[in-house]
Amino acid sequence: MSKKWLERTELLIKEAGAEKLHNANILIVGLGGVGSFAAEFIARAGVGKMTIVDGDTVDITNINRQLPALHSTIDKNKVDVVSERLMDINPELNLTPINKFLLPEDIDAILDAEKFDYVMDCIDSVTPKLTLIKAAKKRKIKVISSMGAGGKSDPSKVMVRDISKTQNCFLAKQVRKRLKKEKIHKGFRCVFSQEIQAEDSLKMTDGSNFKKSFYGTISFIPAIFGLYAAAEVINYLLKQDQTTED
Repeated sequence: MSKKWLERTELLIKEAGAEKLHNANILIVGLGGVGSFAAEFIARAGVGKMTIVDGDTVDITNINRQLPALHSTIDKNKVDVVSERLMDINPELNLTPINKFLLPEDIDAILDAEKFDYVMDCIDSVTPKLTLIKAAKKRKIKVISSMGAGGKSDPSKVMVRDISKTQNCFLAKQVRKRLKKEKIHKGFRCVFSQEIQAEDSLKMTDGSNFKKSFYGTISFIPAIFGLYAAAEVINYLLKQDQTTED
């Protein structure tokens, strides 16, 4: 298949850079507002191998912010909708879709199934997020974690920092607190917003899938989180020494 679709990319990062991305293997967990956009940016950059994980179906309330969410895709598996989209971007993509909620007991098997160059944590609930981060760090796999995009509306406040330097984010605070008990104080990058969350947008849930509450969300903030996460991964890969595989 022609790589004409990557012409503009190669003009910027040159053939050697495009080859690095082609040889990379990325795990993305969570295909909501952040993860769906992150997956798209990773695929459009020409990354050659991806595993995407999500067990949710498209709900009508997802339409305001999630890439796979359309009126025509309601009740469809997010992983199926995103997979079809990614394969239409790059028909030669080596894609492994996993249609399940990532439970703590599943994480070791997924991380050990392949050699990943980077893990993108786009989970919006604390327990599986922590388990994924700890498991990736144990294996010395690079990880970037998305913190809370809800209750925020100022794109200029979004940034990437070490977990130890996050602020004004309730989810990041919970993650730091729980990791402190594991004697993990720093050592992985996070996308977060310094903006104070709009507390009047908070809504409680029934606690299913480890999620007890959520904030109201505007269309563009989760996408920006996904963009920052993808940029962090892609720029890291481009800085690595070229390796070849037989």
